[in-house]
Amino acid sequence: MAVRGTLVLLSALSIILTAHAADPDLYRGTLVLLSALSIILTAHAADPDLYSDFVAPNGTTVDAGFFTFRGLNNSLSDSPKVGAFNVTKASQIEFPALIGQSVSYAVLQFGPFSVNTPHIHPRSAELLLVLQGTLYVGFIDTSNKLFSKLLLAGDLFVFPKGLVHYQYNHDPKYSAIAISAFGSADAGIVSLPKTIFRSGIDRLVLAQSFKVDAGVIDQLASANVA
Repeated sequence: MAVRGTLVLLSALSIILTAHAADPDLYRGTLVLLSALSIILTAHAADPDLYSDFVAPNGTTVDAGFFTFRGLNNSLSDSPKVGAFNVTKASQIEFPALIGQSVSYAVLQFGPFSVNTPHIHPRSAELLLVLQGTLYVGFIDTSNKLFSKLLLAGDLFVFPKGLVHYQYNHDPKYSAIAISAFGSADAGIVSLPKTIFRSGIDRLVLAQSFKVDAGVIDQLASANVA
């Protein structure tokens, strides 16, 4: 509802802006309102508005079980092997009760010396809580500045929406576990290594972009099959 109402207001203000372009004060005031409403529209554009209390897929029995998800149970105790990283999601795909609720979770399991490679969540910020072990984390803003921190169990760290970020368990012996919360039922993920080297971009384009031989691009593409 917020998005639809804001769109109507934006359209009306655009008409006013055009009709009164000769009046500097009215033009300026309308332009400020137009900008503010554009920001509001962007803020509400992550998940669609609901027109009911919740959404249940056709054929679903709606009882307390529909609003319960037990898919994270094992992920809070298992320990991945050295170098292995596992993620268990509770998004609207795995947990349909989240559809339209603008929230989701993921449990991140890091074996010793493992990394959650640089990636982006296009539809939500990520709030990470370390439950066990330590993690070296960071994100890069649009000015190419790196913000990095060593997190201990109990620490929280926020990765702003749409920015490149990563997590790394640098411990050679012990695993780490973290929980990530998202402000979208489907935050989305764009893995930079796979997106760049396994999406079909011409190897010569990548070679020239990274200033390396095409053979290096082939090796990186082969290494990012999984």
